[in-house]
Amino acid sequence: MRASRTRSPRARAGLALGAALPLVAGALALGAPAAGAAGHDGGRHALAGTKPQWATERADQGATAAATQVSARVYLTGRDAKGLADYARAVSDPHSAAYGKYLSAAQVRARYGATPDQIARVTAWLKKSGLAVTGTTSRYVTVSGDAAAAERAFATGLHNYRKAGHTYHAPSATASAPASVADAVLTVTGLDNAPRLARHHSTELPPPSPVFRNSGPFSTYYGSRTNQSLPSAYGSKAPYAVRGYTGKELRAAYGAQKWTGKGVTVAITDAYASPTIAKDAQTYAARNGDARYRKGQLSQVLPADYTHIKDCGAAGWYGEETLDVEALHAVAPQADIVYVGAASCQDDDLLDSLGKIVDGHLADIVSNSWGDIEANQTPDSAAAYDQIFQQGAVQGIGFYFSSGDNGDEVANTGTKQVDTPANSAWVTAVGGTSLAVGKGNAYQWETGWGTQKAVLSADGNDWTGFPGTFNGGAGGGTSKTVPQPFYQRGIVPDALAKADGGAAKRTVPDIAAVADPNTGFLVGQTQTLPDGKLGYDEYRIGGTSLAAPVIAGVQALAQQARHGIAIGFANPAIYQRYGTAAYHDVTDHPLGAGRDLAVVRVDFANGIDASKGTITSLRSLGKDSSLHATVGYDDVTGVGTPGAGYVSSYRR
Repeated sequence: MRASRTRSPRARAGLALGAALPLVAGALALGAPAAGAAGHDGGRHALAGTKPQWATERADQGATAAATQVSARVYLTGRDAKGLADYARAVSDPHSAAYGKYLSAAQVRARYGATPDQIARVTAWLKKSGLAVTGTTSRYVTVSGDAAAAERAFATGLHNYRKAGHTYHAPSATASAPASVADAVLTVTGLDNAPRLARHHSTELPPPSPVFRNSGPFSTYYGSRTNQSLPSAYGSKAPYAVRGYTGKELRAAYGAQKWTGKGVTVAITDAYASPTIAKDAQTYAARNGDARYRKGQLSQVLPADYTHIKDCGAAGWYGEETLDVEALHAVAPQADIVYVGAASCQDDDLLDSLGKIVDGHLADIVSNSWGDIEANQTPDSAAAYDQIFQQGAVQGIGFYFSSGDNGDEVANTGTKQVDTPANSAWVTAVGGTSLAVGKGNAYQWETGWGTQKAVLSADGNDWTGFPGTFNGGAGGGTSKTVPQPFYQRGIVPDALAKADGGAAKRTVPDIAAVADPNTGFLVGQTQTLPDGKLGYDEYRIGGTSLAAPVIAGVQALAQQARHGIAIGFANPAIYQRYGTAAYHDVTDHPLGAGRDLAVVRVDFANGIDASKGTITSLRSLGKDSSLHATVGYDDVTGVGTPGAGYVSSYRR
């Protein structure tokens, strides 16, 4: 899926190499019942959202053949879905008497998990319908069988539908379960077989992707090098882009001070696993002044097998994991990191990775740089994700998701929308900025991340089409489906929360950090070199895939400042600090109205070397499609970025 990753693939690996490289499903309002509880019809329990929006009458190609094989996953409601949501809110709200009174994983299973009786009744119903039960966990039951059996089980026909030039089967009506298991079934996924692949954005993994290199020249710090012979922009000469920030700049910018994340464990989820991550991380730390990894400080939890390797572009995820690990360690050098890789970029596999973290309480902070657009969100998957987020919240686990790299998504999809699962009311959505760190690692300013690109003319006298076309920016905006959560009330302006008219909705993001690849992070990774051999190389990168692990790292520092007491689901605490010195209040014009900013980039035409020439371009900053970073809360940077007082504000 967000890094900050296409619906087919469905991940956003919100990575941006100066453009963008390698997002999933959505959310419920805080305190609302889980999404499966949609009501009853004719003695059956309707499973809302199981008929996808693309399964229209116009696209209908007729009934699916009865013998067509179907594999599905029936998610279990557990003992008390409403009680879980209510307690997840209470335990996360600083104003609640239950604040911080977390449960253990065992207590969560005992209080909210599925009962043996629920599992037995669901299993009996599915088998009686003619489906084979292929697996059972505390969270779901997996089944397989022919379409005829699936139709009997879920009381809906399966039809073939055309979607994006392909034919997929899907329910012709909302699926349902018998009233006898109404208390046990949250939802069902898999009745449609359209790809659910997160965007970046055999069981043997492929080698690393071809090498990418930045050309230069570079600034050593923001504004340190300017070419006076290049055309002016906005009344002055723009400086060259930095080579790439490292930990010392990020820690200085976001108020790390003496804190290191010691005693805190952060989890990272992505699809697949880089085979060279341990060596790359150590090499990068040694070359760039980060603390050496202690034995066991970086660990991996991986599946037995990998699937959908070609569909998901498995090798493209190696850079995502590398970025996440190296950025997190750069900000919180003493925090333990556990990487939990998914078997693929599909929802079910990503859910399993998140489930491992929650069921084993592997970490208190979880960084996720993947996702998808909200139009691809299905309520069935949204219910499954939010159940995990709620179970994490009551244990003191917070989830951080990148907000996307395509601004309002209009240029990418033709429709203004937010990304998922950053739109969930149960996660912290992380937006992006352009960051200027000057001489001596001094924080200068930030704008909302949004760039326009204009290429140097052939005669070198001007920037063609200045200021150029939209070239990427932090995702944000207003959800069309998720009601406004309590922590945004009175802070998010109605002009944003009610952008579509009617009731207030969830607005994204919540907080932000550096994401612009033109002011990005230096990452080191083993890649495939032009001669086919593997070699370590470093390059500048960005995207909200960078912002998410940076914020996760800052949260590790804040948790250390709390003497190790978990922050948990952070949004209520994040908004409680709104308008204080805890944040940089980021705007698109930090030097004053009318003073626009830009940097110059020089790129290898082939991405590797100068054999095919170079391309010089001007990247204008603070121009994120229709989104704007303004004074106060905005839909590019949320409440802002962590300031000098952010970490210490958590000190107890």
